[in-house]
Amino acid sequence: MAAEARQTCYEGSAVQSFHFFLEHSGEHKAILQCVHKVLPGEFKRIGEGKSSLDVLGIGSGGGELDVQMLSLLQSSFPSVPLTADVVDGSSELTDNFKALVAKTTNLQKVPFAWHIMSSEDYQKQVKATGAMKKFDFIHMIQMLYFVDDPPETIRFYHSLLKNNGRLMIIIEKSKGGWDTLWKTYKKELWGDAILEYRSSAEIISYLQSQGRKYEEHVIPNTFDITECFNPGSEIGHRLLNFMTAKDDFYQAFAPEIRAGMLDLLRNKCSTEKDGRMLFDSSLSCLLVYA
Repeated sequence: MAAEARQTCYEGSAVQSFHFFLEHSGEHKAILQCVHKVLPGEFKRIGEGKSSLDVLGIGSGGGELDVQMLSLLQSSFPSVPLTADVVDGSSELTDNFKALVAKTTNLQKVPFAWHIMSSEDYQKQVKATGAMKKFDFIHMIQMLYFVDDPPETIRFYHSLLKNNGRLMIIIEKSKGGWDTLWKTYKKELWGDAILEYRSSAEIISYLQSQGRKYEEHVIPNTFDITECFNPGSEIGHRLLNFMTAKDDFYQAFAPEIRAGMLDLLRNKCSTEKDGRMLFDSSLSCLLVYA
């Protein structure tokens, strides 16, 4: 039961916290720059000679990135039918995604299949029914923190790739700010929302152990955490809540732990520029071949 109660997606107040983080971090903008640089060439290779194209998004959230990638694929092959399957456990974020599709003219005729469940539950359902729909492009963006068995998750979704397909994994970069914070304070941070923190280093080791062919593209990004060092700042407080996956940073940790985390954030996770502290939130985009 403990595993079932554990957070596997954003619901309730976590949705607001996630949106607040996205507004302040510029993360989606950084990911989209990588998508527009890397995917056009990949999509041409993936779709060459195919009579239909099928896409699966795992942990798609509100769909802001999915809509962009689907539109990009569609523009590469305008006459080829496209389908989209979406797996996300958050009904609230999935509703946001549906609303976004309704406003995106070019996607209104694309058939969507909505699977409002966790990645693990989708795996169980597919295995139980034997309905193994295959896909040309599968993406897992910032979601492997929430699964119990990442190597098995990667193995399963890789098995759903069609000939010449690609699995795209985006995860926080090894030795970046997140990696430093979450591994230094493993004892205090692991176990609630995120059972075990993984960065690109762990995911690459899983891919190598499975003998997967892949390529890595670094997504550089920083965001301003100066307000985190002002105890009276609501913005700083909310950022610290999200960054430590706690409801209240100041209530969750003893004073000496808080002080240690803030010192680490300032001196090991960030760089100072024009008097502002910029947190290193770089990501890694891993393109795994079928």
